[in-house]
Amino acid sequence: MAFNVTNQEREQTLKNLFKKGPDGPLDVFPSKEKRKFIVAEHRAGRFEKGKSYHEREVNEILMLAYPDFATIRRFLIDYGMMERSEDGRVYRRTEQR
Repeated sequence: MAFNVTNQEREQTLKNLFKKGPDGPLDVFPSKEKRKFIVAEHRAGRFEKGKSYHEREVNEILMLAYPDFATIRRFLIDYGMMERSEDGRVYRRTEQR
């Protein structure tokens, strides 16, 4: 699933949700699907395309943004921004985003 997001929409959403700046923590996890997509897309940028990450590494990177890192991780997978191995131990940023 993907959304058409304008640069202005993305910037405003990130500004509203990351009060300390886009590299800071997420203040509130959004309830609207399009905003969840923007947050996931933003956090996916923390991962190098094609590189493999152990689940613990993914969790540590996502935890910097939000204590419930599993929620963000799930959206990264659901939106096709990352893929994981069948055993759930290894994650990789997909090439499509």
